[in-house]
Amino acid sequence: MTNQILAPVSGKVVELASVPDPVFSEKLTGDGCAILLEGADVLAPVDGEITLFFETKHAFAITTESGVQVLVHVGLDTVILDGEGITALHQSGEHVTAGTPILHLDLPLLKKRHINLISPVLIVNYEKVRDLTPTGSIGAEVAAGKDAVLRYAV
Repeated sequence: MTNQILAPVSGKVVELASVPDPVFSEKLTGDGCAILLEGADVLAPVDGEITLFFETKHAFAITTESGVQVLVHVGLDTVILDGEGITALHQSGEHVTAGTPILHLDLPLLKKRHINLISPVLIVNYEKVRDLTPTGSIGAEVAAGKDAVLRYAV
């Protein structure tokens, strides 16, 4: 059975290898893709439980029923904001469905602070999946909660 990961943010798809941070480009934290964020809402990319939520609100992970953990990292250097400009709408331990708003961003503030808005979407425990493939082409525009960005089998 093929599963899909929806775009958690609206924007342009970026190849993970071209993300200007080796932690992501060299797949040290997982495999997937990235999206150059253009919208203010960050949605759940899959159904599951929020199993990781950084205090700084710059990243969260949702674990699916089959045990696949999907990490959404909002921007590359958002951690330096220490949560400023990011509003959490849910918390760790809550069960959510794909498309549920998880974060709301103050985009004007992020842009004013020169935050790189490339947002990696990764399967952290990618040894649990097979056939992980991007669904669209690099540079394609995706809509949060509507377009699938990755497909995988368990």
